[in-house]
Amino acid sequence: MKNLKSILVASFLTVGIFSTTVFTSCDPDPCQDVICNNGGTCTDGTCTCKAGYEGTDCSTLSRTKFIGTYTGNETCTVGTDSYSIQCTTNSDDTKFNIINLYNNSPQLTAIASADGNSFTIPSQTVGAGVTASGSGAITSNSITITYTISDGVSTNTCTYTGTK
Repeated sequence: MKNLKSILVASFLTVGIFSTTVFTSCDPDPCQDVICNNGGTCTDGTCTCKAGYEGTDCSTLSRTKFIGTYTGNETCTVGTDSYSIQCTTNSDDTKFNIINLYNNSPQLTAIASADGNSFTIPSQTVGAGVTASGSGAITSNSITITYTISDGVSTNTCTYTGTK
């Protein structure tokens, strides 16, 4: 009877120690209660947002901060100018329109980057045989756009800096 008691006590202790080890060594999934919106993914409890979205849960449109009217100056390889541009919404949530860049009223489409403070202007036609492309960034209420415009014969590289 003493042997049976000793075996049962040893068995309970073994099961208890094993259970304690198993249950205390399991780490909960840090992404279990994290919801990342708009296609964002969770890694180690933090959302990584797709381009065009930002915030702790990827629910903020990055382009929102770019929308507005900016007045500024432009320096190009050929010439300088002072004028205003407008940044407006686009039907695609990750994009916005830039109107009047080059002080010549073309409308360009820009794509907000994943960092939320910069954007690209993919190569696009802005007039008969005229293309433009570039990139830019915003800091507080100041926007800087560096772009190249070309008519197939000549190219002009410009930097526009404006304030809302």
